[in-house]
Amino acid sequence: MNSPDPARPHRGTIHLCDAEVLTHEAHAADQYILRVHAAACAEAARPGTFAHLTCDDELPMRRPLSIMRVDAEAGWVEFLYKTHGHGLTRLARRRPGEHLSLLGPIGTPFRLDPARPKLLLLGGGVGIPPMLFLAESLDQDSRAQWQPLVLMGSEIPFPFEIAQAPRRVPGLPETASAALQPLEARGVPSRLSSLAGLPGCYPGYVTDLARHWLDTLSPAERGQVAIHACGPTPMLRAVRALAAEYALPCQISLEEYMACAVGGCAGCAVEIVRDGQRQMKRVCVDGPVFEAADVCF
Repeated sequence: MNSPDPARPHRGTIHLCDAEVLTHEAHAADQYILRVHAAACAEAARPGTFAHLTCDDELPMRRPLSIMRVDAEAGWVEFLYKTHGHGLTRLARRRPGEHLSLLGPIGTPFRLDPARPKLLLLGGGVGIPPMLFLAESLDQDSRAQWQPLVLMGSEIPFPFEIAQAPRRVPGLPETASAALQPLEARGVPSRLSSLAGLPGCYPGYVTDLARHWLDTLSPAERGQVAIHACGPTPMLRAVRALAAEYALPCQISLEEYMACAVGGCAGCAVEIVRDGQRQMKRVCVDGPVFEAADVCF
């Protein structure tokens, strides 16, 4: 048996699955939630990783999708996506019982520090799935008494059950009254923001909502906070600035167009600064999760 190559830690961790479509739900604004049976991927997936899916037999190029939920025991993996381009439009036509090819899980997951149990999870648009995965996985991690706060932003209707927040979160304005029912049912507080006038949502950016909360914390409490985020590039720039302003550690999950998704083509390379040196890193296997302060936007 060959020893693992420390220079290529992703070798042997990506599974090729013949995935059966279990459910495929359509939601407002061309959003879809896809659940497939892919047992090997479900067993190995961690928050922040993604999968590379074949959308249609006639399209050789796969599409990367962040993993939103898994059930390792039942063997399923779930994704949220919005149709953009002909590939995902074709994927939206797939029906339960059909099969598609899936590579996954791919990439580096979020890394949690037990010394910072107050987790501020920020998701925007199609960056919401990794945050849900992370929030729902915390009860399986006994290293700390995790205290997550999940803040989500969207300019289109959220494709989840929305409820009136059952508990008050100190520091958050009363105008933010909408919450994600799946998270609240697990005891995870959440709030929503939108500039589109969605009911119960804070009328501003998700980073503005985060600032309300951070401003109410004492220095000792702030010393227990870490930020984890995924969303469009403008949002991630703002999250990085927010983290720097409050001197908080911050990890962000990047999204880039990619061809192979396994590190071969380097088409998803981004510029990173580490130890004062500029480097090119591949989002697929070196990321997608990076330290926010290292990313050159």
